[in-house]
Amino acid sequence: MDEPTRDATPTPSDAAQPAAPKPTPQAARHLEVDDTKVKACYANFCRVTGTPEELVIDFGLNPQPAGVPTQPIVVTQRIVTNLYTAKRLVQVLQMTVQRHEATFGMLETDVQKRARRG
Repeated sequence: MDEPTRDATPTPSDAAQPAAPKPTPQAARHLEVDDTKVKACYANFCRVTGTPEELVIDFGLNPQPAGVPTQPIVVTQRIVTNLYTAKRLVQVLQMTVQRHEATFGMLETDVQKRARRG
C-alpha cells in the first residue's frame, strides 16, 4: 500500500534524523513476469505504420530476403502500442545493440557491404 503523501516542509524531528536515500524507480517496485505462455516466432521483415496515438508494428517472414520478393510476405504477428512505450522500446533496443557491438563488433546492415567482406 502506498504511504500517504506529506508536505515537503521539514519539521524539527526531520532535522534530527539523517535523510534516508530515495529509492530509485527500479528499486521501488519489483515487476514479476509470467512467461509460461509466451510463444516465440522468427521474423526477418517488419512494417511500421501508425496514427497520432498509436504505433502498429507488423512482423512476418520474407521467404526471399534478397532482392524484390516475388510472393506476398505473410504477416504473422502484430504489436499495437502507444508512442511512449515505442520510445522506451527504441531506447532499450539501441542500448542492447550498442552493448552487442561493443562486445562483438559493428553490425553492418547493408547486405551488399557484408557480401563484399566475405
